[in-house]
Amino acid sequence: MDTKHDSPNLSRRTFLRITAASITAACVVGSGCSEEMKLGKSKRKIPVGLQLYSVRAECQKDLPATIEAVAKIGYQGVEFAGYYDYSAKDLRKLLDDNGLKCCGTHAQFDTLLGDNLPGTIEFNKIIGNKYLIVPWLDPKKYSSVEGWKNAADMFNELAEKVEPHKMMVGYHNHTHEFEPIDGQVPWDIFFGNTRKDVIMQFDTGNAMHGGGEAIPYLKRYPGRAVTVHLKEYSATNKNAILGEGDIPWEELLSVCETIGGTKWYIIEEEKDVYPPLKAAELCYKNFRKLRPA
Repeated sequence: MDTKHDSPNLSRRTFLRITAASITAACVVGSGCSEEMKLGKSKRKIPVGLQLYSVRAECQKDLPATIEAVAKIGYQGVEFAGYYDYSAKDLRKLLDDNGLKCCGTHAQFDTLLGDNLPGTIEFNKIIGNKYLIVPWLDPKKYSSVEGWKNAADMFNELAEKVEPHKMMVGYHNHTHEFEPIDGQVPWDIFFGNTRKDVIMQFDTGNAMHGGGEAIPYLKRYPGRAVTVHLKEYSATNKNAILGEGDIPWEELLSVCETIGGTKWYIIEEEKDVYPPLKAAELCYKNFRKLRPA
């Protein structure tokens, strides 16, 4: 199952709507609880990957060279948001040749539904991906409490279907998930009604833009932040990259490393303050100031 990547000039929302990508998974043991969900009692070293949407223009021009550059920066993995017409076999070779792991994929919800699911599972098996992350649910469609509960039911069904393949499904936030509906926060409606093995992929920057702080949610849903998007937010400096804004990184990382159940940190930088690969490098260097290799 090959997928096509859109123009790098499209907005992220448009990009997510037209990208048909498969999504990831994780090693699930038993029914509803897995090795991924076991909570650590002390801080653990967690590998760091890059969400390739951060360097989407470079990927569009030359994916092999971009993957190589990402590895040279020091990243240990990548999360896909489109496959740029490459086959799963060729993507796996690119990763293996550069010593990288696939730490997730972002794709439209419909790539997990109905007859699309078997192809999505097979594609992700080949690229070595465990985590199938849905990056967007349209707020126009999911605009009620009942709508979000229905979404939770669908994710529960998907989690059960991918479990035999040692995969996990998850959801990634933007901003609307923290805007209350009838007095309830959609993020809480969703994760309050999903199985414990549905990944809560918290995007720290997106959430802050919507009024949601990461740490309270990581504590409220322990063990579910299997992958976390590290993205800066600043109320006063729109150009702040990771480590330069308002997010209390030390506390946040400590929560991930103790009760969060986090297996991968995934850096995403999309403000285009610097050339994309340069921004990815600067974010990585700032992260290593917080967590040396």
